[in-house]
Amino acid sequence: MIREKLWDLMIGEPGVIMEEGFPNATGRDQSIKGMRTSEFCLHPAGDTPTSCRLFDAIQSLCIPVIVSDNIELPFEGMVDYSEFSVFVAISDALKPNWLVNHLKSFSKEQKATFRQNMARVQPIFVYDNGHPGGIGPVPLDGAVNHIWKKVHQKLPMIKETIIRERRKPPGVSVPRRCHCT
Repeated sequence: MIREKLWDLMIGEPGVIMEEGFPNATGRDQSIKGMRTSEFCLHPAGDTPTSCRLFDAIQSLCIPVIVSDNIELPFEGMVDYSEFSVFVAISDALKPNWLVNHLKSFSKEQKATFRQNMARVQPIFVYDNGHPGGIGPVPLDGAVNHIWKKVHQKLPMIKETIIRERRKPPGVSVPRRCHCT
């Protein structure tokens, strides 16, 4: 796994804090505290695209470092992650000292720009169901409405694929054009 390899490479590096978290309230609080005091937060390949770690990093203004060769991120097409995230190829990240040196190469101004851009998109990553008790309108720029927008975008392709599948002659395979995840 990428996460374990990165852990082994980066543990003990000066200026790098690596901590294991636990899936309970204490672990979550410690994780958020760590993110709020960090400049960069790792998001290694193998995590789900909707990992809480990514959402928490954005809410904490901790610059996501996405270590992946090919990852689908939430709300792509609505959000340009390159404006507030660092993307790193797995092969580069696994070279000794490469990732730490790469992250150290970002100027204070670049990091400030990443954070300003991240602050602008933060509301998109907030799951809110309206007023207490779940009654009332949800924020227009919040995650719930962005999920519905994404579903609305994908629905025509899904419908086309279903119709194409139904009309195909027996024994014929139709290449899938809808790669909905």
